[in-house]
Amino acid sequence: MKKKIYLIAATLMLTFAAFTSQAATTPNTFNKEAIANMTPEQKQARIEEIKARVAEIKAMDKSQLTREERKELRSELKSDKREAQAMSGGIYLSVGAIIIIILLLILLL
Repeated sequence: MKKKIYLIAATLMLTFAAFTSQAATTPNTFNKEAIANMTPEQKQARIEEIKARVAEIKAMDKSQLTREERKELRSELKSDKREAQAMSGGIYLSVGAIIIIILLLILLL
């Protein structure tokens, strides 16, 4: 009987620990479906909000912040960058990909 209680308690503790650790590692996530459903005006307004926040962070005096606060700012900037790239929807090619495309065109033509 004691074994079952300990087993159930350990299972519950591990289950709750898994949920809290996952929630702690994904701050400021954005939904790609929500971005896809936005109008161009809404996307432009959100991009302007992101630019204003980035300018505000750059103007801050970071010497007074603790290590955790600086880490939070970095993660916020990274998530904002990913969100802005998802909104732009552009195609990005690396230098290597461009060279391969040029070589294929030369060989085929």
